[in-house]
Amino acid sequence: MSAVLRIVAAGPAMSVQDLGRDGYLSVGLTRGGAADPLALYEGAALLGQDPDLAAIEMMGAGGSFEASIDTVIALTGAPMRATLDGRPLTWSASHMLPAGGRLVIGGAQRGVYGYLHVAGGIDRPLEMAARSAHLTAGIGGLLSQGDALPICPSPEASGGRALTPQSRFEGGVVRVIASFQSGLFLPETRARLTRTAFRRDARANRQGVRLQSDGEGFHAEGGLSIVSEVITTGDIQIAGDGAPYVLMCESQTTGGYPRIATVIHADLPRVAQAPAGAPLRFEEVTRDAAIEIERRARAERDALRHRVFPLIRDPHDIPDLLGYQLVSGAISALDPHVPD
Repeated sequence: MSAVLRIVAAGPAMSVQDLGRDGYLSVGLTRGGAADPLALYEGAALLGQDPDLAAIEMMGAGGSFEASIDTVIALTGAPMRATLDGRPLTWSASHMLPAGGRLVIGGAQRGVYGYLHVAGGIDRPLEMAARSAHLTAGIGGLLSQGDALPICPSPEASGGRALTPQSRFEGGVVRVIASFQSGLFLPETRARLTRTAFRRDARANRQGVRLQSDGEGFHAEGGLSIVSEVITTGDIQIAGDGAPYVLMCESQTTGGYPRIATVIHADLPRVAQAPAGAPLRFEEVTRDAAIEIERRARAERDALRHRVFPLIRDPHDIPDLLGYQLVSGAISALDPHVPD
């Protein structure tokens, strides 16, 4: 019998995700993949494996899981409440998951997207060179109660490892560059974009994130007569009501709404992980600066496995504590060398 991870209970929006699909934009398919790809790199560092291995993406809340074999898991992305057979687990860490043990992942405490990684990855069949569900394109779908996901045994992975994740779960400053259509907006309108304090709207998903502000909307000159053009992930599209939408991993590939700027790829996880109501501000950078930021971000991802450290366990959470050798020796109270 093959090894599986069973879904005992499923949250509202769980799917299998990896780093997505390259090379299909010309046929109408965006890259897709994890909404927060940095979380996949963090999981790979904790488990000592390839970041392109598939994991379970959980939006807002997780579910309950059991494995048919002893394995190792890692928890990354938005911190969520997690327990194993009732004992709390540390987030951004790896843990042993014994066969039949009940892993329960609750709601997000910060951020939006949490990730459950299994040593060896989720072994779903490849479709167009990836295992990711692309929900808007109808590739794969949401996970549900009773699903059994094939997993690959991996003896190299170990539990008890942790890392400090990059802060990105509460909004903040997001860097942008000029887009193909920035010139359609008046200079004052573009300047106002970077002066405005935005909040993440409740209307957000893997396609796009709508932003709210207290001021007037943003409009392009002749915005209603723009010809549909190719879209880049991260483009900030201005809807008819003047509200900005940041287009995310499952956005459409072309569009006719004007785009005022583009979020650089290194900062897309911050937009994806901003919970409803979180503050967001835009900072425009030059193309050369954006290239340097991306270079540093890639180097930081590559260095993640060197930032992993041993997880210090709380003795209250160790069920077999008495089985450990905690004292290396013993003394007698009658020993004359023992002071009164």
